[in-house]
Amino acid sequence: MKNYLYIFFIAMVPLIELRGALPVAYGIHTANPDFSIFWSYIVIAVGNMLPVPFIYFFARKVLEWGKNGKVRFFSKFCDWCLEKGEKGGQKLQAKAGRGLYWALVLFVGIPLPGTGAWTGTLAASFLDMDFKKSVLAVVGGVILASVIVGVLCTLGFGAFFGIK
Repeated sequence: MKNYLYIFFIAMVPLIELRGALPVAYGIHTANPDFSIFWSYIVIAVGNMLPVPFIYFFARKVLEWGKNGKVRFFSKFCDWCLEKGEKGGQKLQAKAGRGLYWALVLFVGIPLPGTGAWTGTLAASFLDMDFKKSVLAVVGGVILASVIVGVLCTLGFGAFFGIK
């Protein structure tokens, strides 16, 4: 149970998310074959998706509140985040056009630094996308990322540890 909690919390950390939790799960499985990779995928997906509604509904509001705050450094940081988010969202929308939903799926699904459920949800919030469509796109992206990272982990761990 301790290992499942461990990967659950790793999956919730921004920037690390699923792409960090899944290799850890494969490593635990290599050391302990009784540790289920199937259940790891589910635990990691739930951990990765749990912050999504909070990010969608509150992150932008916190940044807007912080922008007008009295702490100079925090105010500048919030202003920078809002500016970057709005510019990035406008660029994504201009490039994607009507395919914004699929662009968000691919953005979350490609396991590169700076992409993932946290960033994708924040982008959806900045673009004023529908909450339900945003969550579905992020779920689709998380599934895509889990398949990609899972294949890479299987190939990598199989090559190094001889997974049968």
